[in-house]
Amino acid sequence: MADKDGSKINPKKQEIVRLERTDRPAPEISLHGLPEFLPGWVWLTGAGPGDPGLLTLHAVNALQQADCVVYDALVSEDILSLTRAEAELVYSGKRGGKPSLRQEDISRQLVSLAQENKRVLRLKGGDPFVFGRGGEEAQALVQAQIPFRLIPGISAGIGGLGYAGIPVTHREVNHAVTFVTGHLAGKDAPELLDWGAIAQATPVIVIYMAMSRLEAIADLLMQAGRDSGEKIAIVTHATMPEQRVVTGTLGAAAALAAKYNLQPPSIIVIGDVVDLHSELSWFGAAFEG
Repeated sequence: MADKDGSKINPKKQEIVRLERTDRPAPEISLHGLPEFLPGWVWLTGAGPGDPGLLTLHAVNALQQADCVVYDALVSEDILSLTRAEAELVYSGKRGGKPSLRQEDISRQLVSLAQENKRVLRLKGGDPFVFGRGGEEAQALVQAQIPFRLIPGISAGIGGLGYAGIPVTHREVNHAVTFVTGHLAGKDAPELLDWGAIAQATPVIVIYMAMSRLEAIADLLMQAGRDSGEKIAIVTHATMPEQRVVTGTLGAAAALAAKYNLQPPSIIVIGDVVDLHSELSWFGAAFEG
């Protein structure tokens, strides 16, 4: 089954699908002084929020040397085009509400490929250690005695908001920020986060993976004392040409998402730093609710 975003998952078996390379050869990029990618190693690598220009040099170096690239749903074709023509591409994306691989299966696949003496690049959107389950995968590699390297990436909560003209901190606005996943919130599931503490902790809250639970999260924050009129921004497809930024209020957050038909991937920020968007916006389409 091929999804519209290029995802290829067998919905019955939920098995990892290996793709044949049909694209053009990757350009030769000289990266002197960067480490050699040795066979049998796994490099856990952050691909950033989407714009290929936000890849680190270490990430590009890894893409140029890898024998096998195990990549997530949010990794763009432009980024994958930087791999060697001989590299094997293995899709292992996890998307909410869609058939997805179990994390245990992905970790086992990384171990198995490394045991075949391949140079395995695990390519994850954003940063592997920021809501990316990179820590779990690293633990699995350690347990299997597979050597690994971590290559951090730019997280969407920082880089994506930067492309939206929203600084997560500003000397005249806030000196602290909370980053949280919205994946665990919802009226139909037990609450695993202390939203009361989150609401009171810092002036600015940045929420990942929250679109499907936005109404519940807004309600929880308002019940904990956040003002319904507090500014909010929803940024979709951050750093990409189709980026959209919608601003409004916390109380109207779910209505804004419905009005503009906002879809994941998205990043949400709550707090007075949103006011800076109108002054600092420099990239993508912006709308005010």
